[in-house]
Amino acid sequence: MADITRRLGWRHLRSAPTTHIRHHRRGRLVHDGRGLSFWYRSLSAALSEVPVDDRELAMAFHARTSDFQDVAVQATVTYRISDPAEAAARLDFSVDPDTGVWRGAPLEQIATLLTETAQQHALDVLARTPLAGALVDGVASVRTSVAAGLAAEPRLPATGIDVVAVRVVAIRPEAEVERALRTPAREQIQQEADRATYERRAVAVERERAIAENELASQIELARREEQLIDQRGTNARREAEEKAAADGIRTETEAARKVRLARADAEAERETGAARAEVQAAWLRVHGEAGTGTLHALAATRLAENLPRIESITLSPDVLTGLFTRLGRPEGGAGE
Repeated sequence: MADITRRLGWRHLRSAPTTHIRHHRRGRLVHDGRGLSFWYRSLSAALSEVPVDDRELAMAFHARTSDFQDVAVQATVTYRISDPAEAAARLDFSVDPDTGVWRGAPLEQIATLLTETAQQHALDVLARTPLAGALVDGVASVRTSVAAGLAAEPRLPATGIDVVAVRVVAIRPEAEVERALRTPAREQIQQEADRATYERRAVAVERERAIAENELASQIELARREEQLIDQRGTNARREAEEKAAADGIRTETEAARKVRLARADAEAERETGAARAEVQAAWLRVHGEAGTGTLHALAATRLAENLPRIESITLSPDVLTGLFTRLGRPEGGAGE
């Protein structure tokens, strides 16, 4: 919308670079072009404002396929007004000279024209296409048909409108039909997922079986080695017992031999000692047998004196001495000696 200001009964219009302004005064074209700025009187001015930028027109409509299935078509048409003079002559682009607001709805008229034309060609294509083909190849075929139909429409060039691009966003069936169409694919995907799950489980079971077999083999090998260890320990114990018994036997025999030798040595020593003692005793007896009675008495007294406690002093009377000598076998007259 143009920017209009008021000054002392005059109006000043300032337009954007993307709008084409046509100013008529008393039936004569005074200003014509884009991005104009000028003063005018509202009572004598006739203004038209035509947008010349690219415009996007979104459209949505229903169609029926050859197998009588309803589908929804979503498309977008990009257009622009290439000839503002023709567009202003065919459509009402006039604006209020005081407010700059369109008096009519020219863009809605263009949208209706483009939508009905595009819908006509889309319906023509989808009416000859089954639902499955429309969902698979319908977007490209509808886009091609709509673009060709809009290019061949004579009213568009006559109105100064050029179609820049046509895009078909989607072709969708009804919700129930769409769910029904999705079911086989979902079932197939689910079957593939189940198959993958079963294969994964089978692989897991196989791996668990291999692990169990490895564990069992390890246990068997461990038991076999334990058996060998027990046998080896028994062999070692028997060998140790045999070696110990042999050592004990050798030690016993050695000890017995040593004791025998000791006993023999003791016996020999006892014999020799006894013989020596006997010889000493015989010699002693022989000496005593050869000695006189007085000598024997003196020896007896000496032996007795050796075994008596120590006597510091002794006093003997003559009577005792006489009796003693008498017992020793001396004559009484010997006392005076």
